[in-house]
Amino acid sequence: MKAARLEAIGGFFVREVERPVPGADDLLVRIEAAGICGTDRHLFHGEFPCKPPVTLGHEFSGIVEAVGKAVIHFRPGMRITGDPNIHCGRCAQCQRGRVNLCENLQAIGIHRDGGFAEYVLVPQKQAYELPLSLPPEHGAFCEPLACCLHGIDMAGIEPGSSVVVLGGGVIGMLVVQLARLAGAAAVILVTRQAVRRTLAEEIGATGSFDPTAGDAIQGIAGRTGLLPGGADVVIECAGVAETVEQAPKLARNGGTVVILGVMPQGEKVESEPFDLLFREVKILTSFLNPFTHGRAAALIAAGTIKVDRLISRRIGLDELPDAVANPPRPGEVKVLVMPGLA
Repeated sequence: MKAARLEAIGGFFVREVERPVPGADDLLVRIEAAGICGTDRHLFHGEFPCKPPVTLGHEFSGIVEAVGKAVIHFRPGMRITGDPNIHCGRCAQCQRGRVNLCENLQAIGIHRDGGFAEYVLVPQKQAYELPLSLPPEHGAFCEPLACCLHGIDMAGIEPGSSVVVLGGGVIGMLVVQLARLAGAAAVILVTRQAVRRTLAEEIGATGSFDPTAGDAIQGIAGRTGLLPGGADVVIECAGVAETVEQAPKLARNGGTVVILGVMPQGEKVESEPFDLLFREVKILTSFLNPFTHGRAAALIAAGTIKVDRLISRRIGLDELPDAVANPPRPGEVKVLVMPGLA
């Protein structure tokens, strides 16, 4: 079969490899769609830890082709989404229920072969069924949505509250929708790209702000801004130093900041502890998807989250190395890899 392999930092190639054989607890899944994540680009550039050589791709869905002898709840022909994050269940963090912080965490597409291939192995405990009536591409949004759900859970959004979302990529677009579902009365998306601002307002944002048009802090949290005094909740989804530093300044006194975007490993930002202390701003970080993948699959299956509008391109495996090695095109939100495409 074909698979896109990270063989070294900056070395990402489509290869012919052996089709995997399922073990007793595994599903062999034929990939229908897999999403390119910002983390895949970090992996390519050596900005996020992994274990090459490995087939990348941790956002995927597909059809079960075969099952191991110990598999009970799945059979060939089912459509599934895979939760890529495999916890050990034995370490201290797992025993505390903090499975996303597992000391022996193994992630499909990072530590073991993933979904940028024609087939992938998924342990049955990591699989969630999706309806066959669902458009195949939609299943690839379950993993990023699950990560967003964890961030939303941490944010504690109350009905009628105000939320600022920094970053207009797929994470920002999903967070906008989840914030509205949580009851936020005002959701402002901040991004430089006009096409993304327009899209955000079409899928649920009550407003948007272009940070190149003026000072974002004054334009949003200033006395005459969109949210005078600041937002109840600020969710950073861009994963860049500028917005991570900006996020606390956009929160009201006593507000909450959630860092959801992934910055390159080793990069640092500046903060002003005096300001954080005297305004009692709560800063939280959200990592992965502990116990949220099933909820994400249910939301996607029900069509509650709008994902069609978030698909910018569909490409085949042969186009994947170029797409991962380069930044997203202007206005792109999500590029999907579909191995069935020529």
